Amino acid sequence: MSQPQEEKHNQKTAAHKVSKFGSFVAGGLAACIAVTVTNPFDCVKTRMQLQGELHANAAKVYTNPIQAFGVIFKNEGIAGLQKGLASAYLYQIALNGSRLGFYEPIRGILNNVFYPNVESHKVQHIGINVAAGATSGVVGAFIGSPLFLVKTRMQSYSNAIHIGQQTHYTSAFNGLATIFRSEGIKGLFRGVDAAMLRTGIGSAVQLPIYNICKNFLLKHDLMNDGTGLHLLSSTIAGFGVGVAMNPWDVVLTRVYNQKGNLYSGPIDCFIKTVRNEGLSALYKGFGAQILRIGPHTVLCLTFMEQTLKLVYSVESRFL
Repeated sequence: MSQPQEEKHNQKTAAHKVSKFGSFVAGGLAACIAVTVTNPFDCVKTRMQLQGELHANAAKVYTNPIQAFGVIFKNEGIAGLQKGLASAYLYQIALNGSRLGFYEPIRGILNNVFYPNVESHKVQHIGINVAAGATSGVVGAFIGSPLFLVKTRMQSYSNAIHIGQQTHYTSAFNGLATIFRSEGIKGLFRGVDAAMLRTGIGSAVQLPIYNICKNFLLKHDLMNDGTGLHLLSSTIAGFGVGVAMNPWDVVLTRVYNQKGNLYSGPIDCFIKTVRNEGLSALYKGFGAQILRIGPHTVLCLTFMEQTLKLVYSVESRFL
C-alpha cells in the first residue's frame, strides 16, 4: 500500500473505530482549539447583540465588529476580549463533544430504521442528517446551558462601558456557585429552552451542509479528500449556520443576560425584540457572528479529522 493510500485508510479507520467516548473527547478537544481563536469575536458578538436592547434609537457604542474589537481592546485589553474563555472551554466540551460525538451514532440509528438493508455510512439522506444534527445539538445545549449562561454574563460585563444588564463573576466556577446559591438548579438552567432552540437550529444546518458539500465535491471530482476539501466545506457550513442561527442567538443572549424577568421565554423575547427594534435587530452582531462562527466551524471540523486520529492512536495503544 502506497503512503497516500495508507494515510487515507488510517483516516477512515480512525473515524469508524473510535469509541463513543473517544468521539466525545475528539469533538471537545477540536472545539477547544477553535474557541481559543474565536472567543474575542464571541465577546464582540455578545455585546453588539445586547446594544440598544428594546430601544430602537439608542446610541451605538459599537458600530461594527472590527471597531468593537478595537474599543474593547483599548478599554479592557486582551483580558477583556477573552472574557468567559474558561466557561467557553467547558461549554464547548459539553456541547461539541455531545454534538459531534452523538451525531454519527444517532444518524446510524436513523439510517438503520429507514434503510435497514444499506450500510449506514453509505446513506446520506438530508432529512436524516438534519434530524441527527438537531437532536445531538439539543442534547449538547441542555448539558452545557449553565456554562453558556455564565459565559454570556461574563462577556457582557465591563467596567468601562455598560451594555445590557451587568453581572460580575470572578470566574466560571464563581458564576455557577453564585447562581446556584441565589436561584438553585432552576437558576442554572434559566434560558435552557432558548439554548436548545438556537443550538438545535445551528446543529441541524452545520453538519448536514458540511457533509453534503464534501460528498458533492468528491462525487463530481472537483476536489480530492484532504485539508482543502474540509476547509471549503467547513466555510460554507459556517456561513449557513450564521444565517440560520443569528436571530435565535440574539434571543438566547438576551434571555441569558437578564437579571429579572424581562422576558418570560425565547418567544416572548423574539416578539419584544422585533416589536421594539424591528426585524433588523434579529441580525445584530451578524458580522461578528460570521467572524466567529466561520473560523470556528473551519477550525473545529478540520481539527476534528486530526483529533479523531489522535484519539484512535491512543485507544489503539492503551485499550
